[in-house]
Amino acid sequence: NTETCDVDATVAQIERCVDAGADIMRVSVPSMEAAEAFGAIRKRVSVPLVADIHFDHRIALAVADYGADCLRINPGNIGSDQKVREVVAAARHHGISMRIGVNAGSLEKDLQKKYGEPTGQALLESALRHIDIL
Repeated sequence: NTETCDVDATVAQIERCVDAGADIMRVSVPSMEAAEAFGAIRKRVSVPLVADIHFDHRIALAVADYGADCLRINPGNIGSDQKVREVVAAARHHGISMRIGVNAGSLEKDLQKKYGEPTGQALLESALRHIDIL
């Protein structure tokens, strides 16, 4: 894997994957600097790009503007419901699909406390919350 901020290396890796048969690529976007790099990458490749976002909803808003084809978020680690709604609004505005993840690593603190551990029931409750937001 490459660092997203290394645009040339990331583009080269994407091109190798496409040559091997990939028809969509997920790119990690951990920072605003990486979001800017994502924009440069988007301009250089034709394959659809999924922007993998964690923790900062502003990164999702930025890559939506830079031409992401899909936003992958875990609402549990994005923050408040309002921040998730902002991401959803940006996706709608730009016609971008979203992939919503719910997993043990992004389980909301109140559900961790309620269930004591990331149980199936806790993950289901988290998913149902996010369905309501979306």
